[in-house]
Amino acid sequence: MRALFRHALIHHFLEESAQCYPGKVALIHDEKRATYREINEAANQLACWLIKQGVEKGDRVLLIFENSLEYVVSYYGVLKTGAVAVPVSNDIKPEGLKGLLLELDPVLVISSGRFERIIRATDFTKLSIKALVLNTPKFVGHSMSCPTYLWDEIIHEGESFNLDVQIEDSALASIIYTSGSMGQPKGVMLSHKNIVSNTVSICQYLDLSEKDIQMVILPFFYVMGQSLLNTHFAVGGSVVINNKFAFPASVIKQMVDEQVTGFSGVPATYAYLLHRSPLADYRNKLSSLRYCSQAGGHMPMQIKEELRRVLPEHTEIYIMYGATEASARLTYLEPDRLTEKIDSIGRPIPGVSLRIVDTNGLEAPIGKIGEIVANGPNIMKGYWKDDCTTAKVLDGNGYHTGDLGFQDEEGYFYVIGRKDNLMKVGGHRINPQEIEDVLMRSDLIIETAVLGIPDEILGHTLVAVITPKSETCSENNVLSFCAEQLPKYKVPSKAILVRALPKSASGKIDRAKCGELVCARQ
Repeated sequence: MRALFRHALIHHFLEESAQCYPGKVALIHDEKRATYREINEAANQLACWLIKQGVEKGDRVLLIFENSLEYVVSYYGVLKTGAVAVPVSNDIKPEGLKGLLLELDPVLVISSGRFERIIRATDFTKLSIKALVLNTPKFVGHSMSCPTYLWDEIIHEGESFNLDVQIEDSALASIIYTSGSMGQPKGVMLSHKNIVSNTVSICQYLDLSEKDIQMVILPFFYVMGQSLLNTHFAVGGSVVINNKFAFPASVIKQMVDEQVTGFSGVPATYAYLLHRSPLADYRNKLSSLRYCSQAGGHMPMQIKEELRRVLPEHTEIYIMYGATEASARLTYLEPDRLTEKIDSIGRPIPGVSLRIVDTNGLEAPIGKIGEIVANGPNIMKGYWKDDCTTAKVLDGNGYHTGDLGFQDEEGYFYVIGRKDNLMKVGGHRINPQEIEDVLMRSDLIIETAVLGIPDEILGHTLVAVITPKSETCSENNVLSFCAEQLPKYKVPSKAILVRALPKSASGKIDRAKCGELVCARQ
């Protein structure tokens, strides 16, 4: 691995790879193939244009894209100016976008035509947005409350050389929003140093090089997806974007066709590959697949074991653990210890230290359960405009993950659950109260409890137990309302209508009995 880590800023990875491997294909997306030189020049052109528009260091720029070449160019182009890249979930609704805009006060929004309706449904008049940039807009000529520019026209305007903007490595580089694990989503503030240090560690323990080709199905707005982009651009590798995981057979075929060396996913990813794709049939064709890595929550032992049986013998499996607040990664389990330590999340990555802390803030003895607390240069600066919540998770001990676990005699860590009653659905942390609040706004129901029912593929599926206001209210009415208001992963898969929810002696909804009711209706 080349000595690329002397650079302190995220976009230096792209710039050095463009210098070392100018003609190499860095990104593959459907029919598009872009070299390092082409991506870096386009990012420079965008950066020049942004500066001409008055974008300054520290300004926030929203990126609303599906995974694409345009997202990659925008991400690095924004960073080159010293501004802050804020990738937004491409499942966002107009009300959610409005809230983010008010909270972040961005100076510019860059997006594609796919999200144009959502953007146009948002009132920009009370915001300080200087401009909107759209790639392939569908409603050309329709007026907006701020100047609108076409992506293609901008990319061919500016200078193509690297900019010389002086940026400290401690400067804020990106704000990545959590999926709302403890109420409303929180904007995690990550500096250049946070992301660069995590990139260095991941490259080291995965032994990444310019020969690696990574298949990316995870969204770039997700911290793990972002890390896949940065790590492979750091070493001069290649990234293959596939946005068609709904058709997993096509994903596996492309892995073979493009001679992919690395694949990464959350537990649900591998459950789908094992049970709803021809992965086993392709075992002998995946000759280039050097490793698979997993993070994003607990993966059941059965899936790990089956994955080991189905994947080629030479393919290594890395079990990993992390958080958005840690710039992506905290631990990894070495592939050669998978069988022996199959329930473990492994040991800290290079540069990171973990401790198990008891309720008094003291380090717990080996084998004793406590909260996992992390330290390292990858730990976030804090939450955007939320000093109170920041103070709850960052203190003299480090970053309090909220996960309970223990450490064994060899220094391997294990997670046994969350400190609260939150649940994982397809790699996302879900707060049931948020969904309950949305349901109550429908004016269709009297009361509700949203529960997580164990599911082999998703971790949990969401079920809403509901007391409707009228007999005309149906399950479809309720779920349709949720689909309009919530991202897909927060929409319950089922709504059970009952005359009254079970109560405790104090009159509170009895969630345990609600769970029994759901099980009885399965």
